[in-house]
Amino acid sequence: MDLQWFADPEDEGRTEEATEERIRKAREEEGRVAKSQELISALVLLLPALTLMILAPSMLQICVEMLRFFLLRAVELDPTKDRIIPATALLYFARLALPLIIVGMIAGIFANLMQVGVLFTTKPLTPKFERVLPKFGKYFGRIFSTEGLFNLLKSIVKMAIIGGVAFFVIRSKIDLLINLQTASLWTGINTVASLAIRMLIISALLLLVLSIPDYLFQRHQYMQSLKMTKQEVKEERKQYEGDPLVKSRLRARMRELLTQNMAVNVPKADVVVTNPTHFAVALEYEQARGAPQVTAKGEDEMAFLIRRLATDSGVPIVENKPLARALYAETKVGDFVPAKYWQVVAEILARVMKINEDRRKRP
Repeated sequence: MDLQWFADPEDEGRTEEATEERIRKAREEEGRVAKSQELISALVLLLPALTLMILAPSMLQICVEMLRFFLLRAVELDPTKDRIIPATALLYFARLALPLIIVGMIAGIFANLMQVGVLFTTKPLTPKFERVLPKFGKYFGRIFSTEGLFNLLKSIVKMAIIGGVAFFVIRSKIDLLINLQTASLWTGINTVASLAIRMLIISALLLLVLSIPDYLFQRHQYMQSLKMTKQEVKEERKQYEGDPLVKSRLRARMRELLTQNMAVNVPKADVVVTNPTHFAVALEYEQARGAPQVTAKGEDEMAFLIRRLATDSGVPIVENKPLARALYAETKVGDFVPAKYWQVVAEILARVMKINEDRRKRP
């Protein structure tokens, strides 16, 4: 037998952690979530058992009432003709079973909501032919995988829990059970019922504890199943962040457009505020506008280009690190300077104008 049958080919090369988008798709589109069935089973067993213990006296009264009803009418009613018999039997059955059914449904819904949250998808209901004819590699791989061994160990522990609880509970009442042959019918029913409900509740609590490591393991397996290949990560990044080649071309084109605009706007500016090397913002002030306007801005290479254009055009360059960073971060080309920076900009423009006037006065 080829040992490759025991390998899952879908897991080969999946070394990268799942991205947020992969997790979202698995949850919302495929209905794949991390969930422990043991937690659901334990709650569905525990809550109806508690309900049964609480409602036991009233349910016993309903059973006695049902027996009395049918025994008193056993010689009066014809089951083949009288419709009251099935209708009454259904009514008694509903009174006995509905509370347990409702509590069990609520427990199942609560256990799912606690693990998964609100999620509705029909994807898991879609028929798949691979489930009818599974792949041998995947089939054998799951049997002899970590998950298969864990499920085997979990089943053994569950059997040990149920068997151990039954053994110790019965052992604690063994003397009473031996003497039941001399006890009354009511005592016998009460003793057996109390032992049974005690075994149910203790077993459910222990299975609930077992569901905690099971959920952690299922969560780990779920994240492992969502791992991606490096190629899948690249494809997803291209899809949602854009092709790097296209993005570089767009940046180059944008740089060309900004360069063309800068060549026109920077020489018209009144001052260029710098970081001094990382950021540069060109400001132009016209009294009719009422506030200085950002005509050009850039970072690193673009900042160097603005400074060079300003130097070639004779536009004053003023170093003010906080102002340059703030204007670069908070404004766009064409925006007016925010009012909170007016005073600082006014002082810079006043200083620049004074320098220009001094230059004009020089012979």
